[in-house]
Amino acid sequence: MSKINIFWFRRDLRLDDNAGLCHALDSGLKVLPVFIFDTGILDHLEDRSDKRVDYIHQALENINKELQTHNSGLRAYQGNPLDIFKRLVKEFEIDTVFFNRDYEPQAIKRDREVADFLEKSNVKFSDFKDQVIFEKNDILKSDQSPYTVFTPYSKKWKEHLETIKIYETDFSNLATIKSHEDILTLEDIGFKKTEIKCTKPSLDKKIIDSYQQYRDFPAMDHTTHLGVALRFGTVSVRQCVKFALEHSETWLNELIWREFFMQILFHFPYVVNHCFKKKYEEIPWRNNEEEFKAWCEGKTGYPIVDAGMRELNETGFMHNRVRMITASFLTKHLLIDWRWGEAYFAGKLLDYDLSANNGNWQWAAGCGCDAAPYFRIFNPEEQTKKFDKDWKYIRKWLPGNYDQKPLVEHKYARERALETYKRALT
Repeated sequence: MSKINIFWFRRDLRLDDNAGLCHALDSGLKVLPVFIFDTGILDHLEDRSDKRVDYIHQALENINKELQTHNSGLRAYQGNPLDIFKRLVKEFEIDTVFFNRDYEPQAIKRDREVADFLEKSNVKFSDFKDQVIFEKNDILKSDQSPYTVFTPYSKKWKEHLETIKIYETDFSNLATIKSHEDILTLEDIGFKKTEIKCTKPSLDKKIIDSYQQYRDFPAMDHTTHLGVALRFGTVSVRQCVKFALEHSETWLNELIWREFFMQILFHFPYVVNHCFKKKYEEIPWRNNEEEFKAWCEGKTGYPIVDAGMRELNETGFMHNRVRMITASFLTKHLLIDWRWGEAYFAGKLLDYDLSANNGNWQWAAGCGCDAAPYFRIFNPEEQTKKFDKDWKYIRKWLPGNYDQKPLVEHKYARERALETYKRALT
């Protein structure tokens, strides 16, 4: 049996401009592409009709179909990645396993375990930067410590940016897979088909050129809708940044925020379960379960909040401005622990990304790095006047007679939040 290399797909589900895949294909040996449905992740998903799993599955089917035109294909497995690599090492004579790096604590642990096993089995591993422009210690302060404030980080990020390299994929080194086999079905891995469609992501010049002007108005639906594609890597961040440099400084800053939160998670992994600003652990959250349920169901009596929650529950998406309003309402108006809201969003958002979800929830609660100060409390009625004054967005998600009684009066809730935070922090 001749030696092969393996490319392990993870959150980089595309064949074009894929750093690790291109390095693998340039390595001189035949490359077998694999994907592992990680049971350590899937087993924690409560909904067997999880649209995200369907999206991943469709992306893999698209990859497999394209690989088949090159007399190859994708091998998909289900299980614990370490166990799957134990099988692969027995089945093939592997020289090197190639993959793109991940920065979440659990993913780092998983990759370390796999790399240790490969090393003991005399198999090399080679990992690459792909889901970000800058990672780990690429952007540091002059004293070599990580940035914890966005503006200086983004300034340094832009200063360091050089010509962006787009990787060209040469398919000639793919391992031949004779039978055009299908990958595991959704049913094989215990999930069901949903209405989500995984189509090739596109960069819309019209949306991005006027992104700054319209992005805050939820009824206009003037956002890129690339969150899911960036999360699962069906679009390349290098292509996005290149496009943003040509068309929108505002969108470029959003892409930099994404990397800012990723490096925060990498350098300060404790933020997964704890406040970045440790003092905020002292806040005595009310954590009223009935009020939390009302928030989850979009029954708070604040139309903009309720519209947002119903959009999320129905579609798995929520407009970014509304995400900020709903998160502020939960943490400030209801004094419910940001971790409750973060977990709820994690279960519902199609574009759920640990670093961004965590970073934004901590920002809303005031306990994160570079967060809004605790005394900044969104007034849902003022936010509605500014961003949905004609109730177009609200009417879309709250049709018919909406006569929900407010859970709490704004002025009272604001004063209660200020008093609670102040007592805990001084």
